[in-house]
Amino acid sequence: MQRLQGRVAVITGAGSGIGLATARRFAEEGAHVVCVDLDEPSGSSAAAEVGGLFVKADVTSESDVIRMYQTAFDTYGSVDIAFNNAGISPPDDDSILETGLDAWRRVQEVNLTSVYLCCKYAIPYMQRQGKGSIINTASFVAVMGSATSQISYTASKGGVLAMSRELGVQFAREGIRVNALCPGPVNTPLLRELFAKDPERAQRRLVHIPVGRFAEASEIAAAVAFLASDDASFITGSEFLVDGGISGAYVTPL
Repeated sequence: MQRLQGRVAVITGAGSGIGLATARRFAEEGAHVVCVDLDEPSGSSAAAEVGGLFVKADVTSESDVIRMYQTAFDTYGSVDIAFNNAGISPPDDDSILETGLDAWRRVQEVNLTSVYLCCKYAIPYMQRQGKGSIINTASFVAVMGSATSQISYTASKGGVLAMSRELGVQFAREGIRVNALCPGPVNTPLLRELFAKDPERAQRRLVHIPVGRFAEASEIAAAVAFLASDDASFITGSEFLVDGGISGAYVTPL
């Protein structure tokens, strides 16, 4: 499919995981891809692979966010898609009883404030064009509670969900769609490393997934491509769950 032919897509956190898989999918669908990452080797490698443009940026920096969209516009002439995907889940973000204020603030900055900045500075380009699609990475934990808490991560993703809903409503009549992608656990290097250290922790999560496995990054990327495309032209302000049925389950199959 070439649903994104000629469109300009800016992806944050494009160097690995969901971001990299989405860069690949967007390129396959004909988009000009701007790969944004703080890690220069992985970000530039992603851009080279998809024939796109690499921009090194710290998404918590207002000036960096302004620059990355300006660079995309100066290079390709528009900003049609913003996939605000960069995020962290550090080990010191744990139970509210254990998580310190520094850890809380760091996660909020990267996971929530960065999405605020990316939306703030992408929307004016889309207003001038009269169209655009913004996809913000939230999480299934934004709609569910977990006894194995990462308190700041969960709160940040809830914020992304609420902000996306509000922006989707506010700018709908200007042709700008804003949706929150809510993935379930994804089989990424970060997840594999985490669960290799603690198989019991992995199993405690896996048992709740009706499909019986973690998602592949390419499956999440397919959902992002759908939301970015005109196939999703009547979808805005939504919480788009791609979670293998977790959020709908009470008892899972044996």
